[in-house]
Amino acid sequence: MKQLIALVIFLALTSLCSAQTFQADFNRYCQENDTLKQRETLLKWEKATPKDPELFTGYFNYYFLKSREEVISLTATQPKGESLVLSDNTNKSAGYMASEVVFNNSTLKKGLEKIDEGIKLYPDRLDMRFGKIYALGQAGDWQSFTDEIVTAIQYSKANQNQWTWTNNEKRPDGKDFLLSSLQNYQLQLYNTGDDELLKNMRTIATEILKLYPDHIESLSNLSITYLLTGEYDKGIAPLLQAEKLNPKDAIVLANIAQGYRLKGDKKNAIEYYEKVIRFADDAEMISVAKRHIEKLK
Repeated sequence: MKQLIALVIFLALTSLCSAQTFQADFNRYCQENDTLKQRETLLKWEKATPKDPELFTGYFNYYFLKSREEVISLTATQPKGESLVLSDNTNKSAGYMASEVVFNNSTLKKGLEKIDEGIKLYPDRLDMRFGKIYALGQAGDWQSFTDEIVTAIQYSKANQNQWTWTNNEKRPDGKDFLLSSLQNYQLQLYNTGDDELLKNMRTIATEILKLYPDHIESLSNLSITYLLTGEYDKGIAPLLQAEKLNPKDAIVLANIAQGYRLKGDKKNAIEYYEKVIRFADDAEMISVAKRHIEKLK
């Protein structure tokens, strides 16, 4: 029996060492941008340890990077980001040259399918979920991006935020890490400047608040989606909930003041700007509040 146990342990350790070697090789070939060696390593790795979680992230990274294509475009109007101005013989602007990254959808799909396999086998691996969300955001597939975030939020109840990360290392700060990361995704949606995506922000905030009703950032995000569409009462309501949770949160107070100001309720706007002055420790925020009070009076 002792010999059998020793053999089992030996085989497990051998498998682990083998997987770590493949992982190290793959990472090295990624740094060297050697896609041929990456592919060869993945195939050997899959044959040796087909259910190694890092194999799935390896395949995902391989296909994701391979799906990225940089294209050069010529436009008459200045694009977002950096661009080269093209001038005519009179030195007037004639157009713009810029590069942008596009994705080969069929190749990206292979990567998403691989990471889905990994998530199915290892549903607590938050890095796999976040990797997929990141890729969808980079590809501009905002609906799938939002759906995947909602799925992660819902699963956080099932696993009580007992998340793991690369090499199955447990994250001790599971809930806080999840929520702070989701806030970054909300900011990503907001920074697109696309008002159509406010509904996506609203969906995510609402889903978070179902499980974490005291999450002030999500109450604020929910508020923003209404304030920006002129639905001021709906926007102010979640902020008032946030104020109850933390009456001294200057950002929440400033947003409430802004909501009342936009609504045309001068009395309440002044009241909340005065609260900002009382509780804020940021000189610029205090200065802005004072200016608004002067204009409202």
